[in-house]
Formats: sequence, C-alpha cells, structure tokens
Amino acid sequence: VSTSHLQLAAFALGTIGWILCTVSMGIVEWRVWHVDNTTIISSGIAWVGIWKVCFISYLYVSPGYREQFCHKFSGYDSFIPHEIYAAQGLLLIAMFMGLLGLAATIFALRNVYMGVTHKTLIAPFFLVGGFFYIFAGLCVLIPVSWNFYSVAHNQSIAFPPSYYMPSSPAVQEAGAAIPVGIVAVILLLLSGMFSLSYRFPMTTNTITK
Repeated sequence: VSTSHLQLAAFALGTIGWILCTVSMGIVEWRVWHVDNTTIISSGIAWVGIWKVCFISYLYVSPGYREQFCHKFSGYDSFIPHEIYAAQGLLLIAMFMGLLGLAATIFALRNVYMGVTHKTLIAPFFLVGGFFYIFAGLCVLIPVSWNFYSVAHNQSIAFPPSYYMPSSPAVQEAGAAIPVGIVAVILLLLSGMFSLSYRFPMTTNTITK
C-alpha cells in the first residue's frame, strides 16, 4: 500500500479528467460567434458545438423553440469542418479509453488494498491504465487544439440557409468547452504518468536460525 500513493492519486485525477472529457462533449460552447445581423440571432451571439449550433432568437424560427434555436449536425452534413468531425470521433474514443484506464486502475488498487502480492495482478494493470489515460488525454488534446486554432484564425463555416447562421462571424472566441477540455487533458496525462511510475516493491526473505 505504501508504494501506491501516486497511483491512488492517478485514479482520483483520472476520474476527474474523464468526467471533464465527458462534460466537454456535451457543452455546446466550443466556438462563440459574435454576429452583426441580429434580425434572427437576437442576442448577436451564436454557439457552435461539435454536435449542434444554437442561438437565442425571439422569432419563431423552429417548432418548439421560441427563444433558443438549435440545429443538430448529422453525419451527412458536408459543410461541417474537419476539426468538428475530428472532435466528435476522438472525444468518443477518449471517453472509452479513459473508462478502460479507470477500470484497470481500480482492479490494481483493489488487489493492493486487499493484500494481493502477485506482481502480475498489480503492476501490469497500473501500466495498462497509464497507457489508456495518456491515449485518452492525447485524443482530447487534438480536437481542443485544432478548434482553438480555428477560433484564433477566425475561420468560417458555410452553414446552409436552414441554419439561419452567417458563413463567418464578426468576431469569434473560444467557448467554455475548450478550457474544460484543456483541464481534462492535463489531468489525464498526469494520471497516466503517475500510473506508469509504479514500481512493484522488492521482497526480501529473512532466514532465521
């Protein structure tokens, strides 16, 4: 038990990182667009996520949405930029890899705290968990960095007319999902390094006469 404090911390950090990874997937504010024309986008602000785009409108632009109008992306939409497609796939992979990392770490910690002294039931699972954490962190890092690059360069998206969105904003900024994703990356990578640092304690045999 005394040799696995870092791995216990890895489990805690990995759990928080995995939760934040999942949260970032559901946040629609990946890219915040400020638009000049407020005829339909009443607040002048639209939120572009990886699954949908939303804005506040006081006009009746869609059945069931009198104030907030959202349009979900589909897999057949050719106008969706590559960074959004990448975010959809990589974050799903990250969520799955992070879950596997947590499962491996839980199994190893269970053996540690139950007094199991077999090296093959502890060390390999910490190592596997560490690799899963790092892989998950990299899967989050790529879409977060790519979308932040698109925001920084004010890249446009050719939305179809049914979306009621301009092709480019006056100004755009990073939404809440990007800093959440950055924190998730840091925690997952730390968890991976902590898990990989595990060393099985050497046992000494004492001979009594």
